[in-house]
Amino acid sequence: MRKLKTFLAHDQGATAIEYGLIAGLIAVSLIIGLGIYYDAMIKMFEYIVTTVNTALGL
Repeated sequence: MRKLKTFLAHDQGATAIEYGLIAGLIAVSLIIGLGIYYDAMIKMFEYIVTTVNTALGL
């Protein structure tokens, strides 16, 4: 019975799992955020190239 109480009182594993979940959430957020940023940058550079080509008559 004492071993069961000791096991249930030990919360180090739960803390590690919480930190793992937080790290996973941060990673997913970064991937989504960088994906949106990448798409916006591609559109901006396409606009610049189109504008310059139109100005140069290409």
